[in-house]
Amino acid sequence: MGERKVTQVKLFEGVEQPRLSWAKEWLKETKKLYIDGEWVNSVKGEVVESINPATGEILGTFQSAEKEDVDRAVKAARQAFDVGPWQEVSRKERAKILRSISELIRKHQAELATLEALDNGKLYTEAYRDDVQEAADIFEYYAGWTDKYYGENNPVEGNFLSFTTRDPVGVCGQIVPFNFPLDMAAWKLAPALAMGNTVVLKPSSQTSFSAIRFFELIDEAKLLPKGVINLVLGRGSIGSYISQHMGVDKVSFTGSTAVGKQLVRDSADSNLKLVTLELGGKSPNIIFSDVHDLDGAIERSFYALFTHKGEKCSAPTRLLVERAIYDQVVEKMAHYANSYKCGNPFDPESHQGAQISKSHMESILNYIEIGKKEGARLVAGGYRDMSGENEKGCFVRPTIFADVDNKMTIAQEEIFGPVLCIIPFDTEEEAIAIANDTIYGLAAGLWTNDVARANRVARKLQAGMVFINKYGCYDFASPFGGWKQSGWGKEYAIHSLQSYTKTKAIWMAY
Repeated sequence: MGERKVTQVKLFEGVEQPRLSWAKEWLKETKKLYIDGEWVNSVKGEVVESINPATGEILGTFQSAEKEDVDRAVKAARQAFDVGPWQEVSRKERAKILRSISELIRKHQAELATLEALDNGKLYTEAYRDDVQEAADIFEYYAGWTDKYYGENNPVEGNFLSFTTRDPVGVCGQIVPFNFPLDMAAWKLAPALAMGNTVVLKPSSQTSFSAIRFFELIDEAKLLPKGVINLVLGRGSIGSYISQHMGVDKVSFTGSTAVGKQLVRDSADSNLKLVTLELGGKSPNIIFSDVHDLDGAIERSFYALFTHKGEKCSAPTRLLVERAIYDQVVEKMAHYANSYKCGNPFDPESHQGAQISKSHMESILNYIEIGKKEGARLVAGGYRDMSGENEKGCFVRPTIFADVDNKMTIAQEEIFGPVLCIIPFDTEEEAIAIANDTIYGLAAGLWTNDVARANRVARKLQAGMVFINKYGCYDFASPFGGWKQSGWGKEYAIHSLQSYTKTKAIWMAY
């Protein structure tokens, strides 16, 4: 098998220069909440510090919302939905607004990507090319849906005209994770606005700044009536309160399965609001020995996990390899991992940025120790990278365990970091059984040159998304979401619109 070097696009090739000087000035001021078209102080004025995970230094501060602030935000969203001008805005005008938001994001792409990389620790290139670019694209995509999702004529018996309408849900609480802050906000905001809803958005307390700047841009451009979008900042308890709130008609959450379950309980104990959940994963990725391009499969499998420092719910964290090619795959994966450089997200030579926080880094390192104790064979990484200027940052080396038993903790629990478990198998049936032996069902992948096998295995894998011969294929036209404890409902495509509308059947006698 020929040697392939770790590929890395030079940091500033094809992207704008980061706006570090601008960000430094912008971050000096403590940020406020955005409620009813105004930047307002929280009730108590409590200030939260956000830490740059690459340096350990305080990046900036923002005010933390209290329950009373959420009440104000929900009231503003309700007013805008029930009696404000938002319902009078035509579908064509809504489409123009969404396209304008898309243009705003593109115009300020470098600013937003800079804040994302500083706040999250991911590479600037990842933030620029993946997160912010996709956020712009998704608003443009859903702009095209505003006048294309509508009801049906029902062929009922008797002298009746019966038809359905698709109406907006109402006030939507949207709770966004730390790993793709602006992108995940856009995933939720764009379809909600396209269908005529109003929103109370809560970003992660660890990564709030790109959302704050995004709301600033929309406010400065005067694109939306007051109260249509509201931004509350703060700790996770505020998200729980949103899900409990009687004035909220729907909650959309992306994050851990444990928190998702709590939000469902919150909803059930309040008004049985609609809930969409995009939760955890422990996705299998199967390489059969008849794969056409083994080197390509290994390379893609590596990057599908280790980009964005492994903090991805759909990452292929379990690599199942047929025994005939097992040793080759382990060796090549270790080579890639050992060639990686952890470092400053704005350094052109860095391959991997910092984990989101010190506590999360320690959680990852704890899982690594558990893997060692349970008997998995460590072939790469396995420790905190404190080399060079990384001493105060939250850097974890790309870590690869071989000879993993699927019953091990590291193969069953979501680590949400740069840790890969490689598991050998002998037969197709065994591979399918191992792949499905998990509480999760977000994504799965397989590599084979046998078309019949590809179809057969894909149908048997218990996952909401299955990738054949290229792990990680995403498009707004294809639904994103999982089975089992990986969530409820779908993001993307028409499926997201379904979750932001409700169906009404109307009967007319004649």
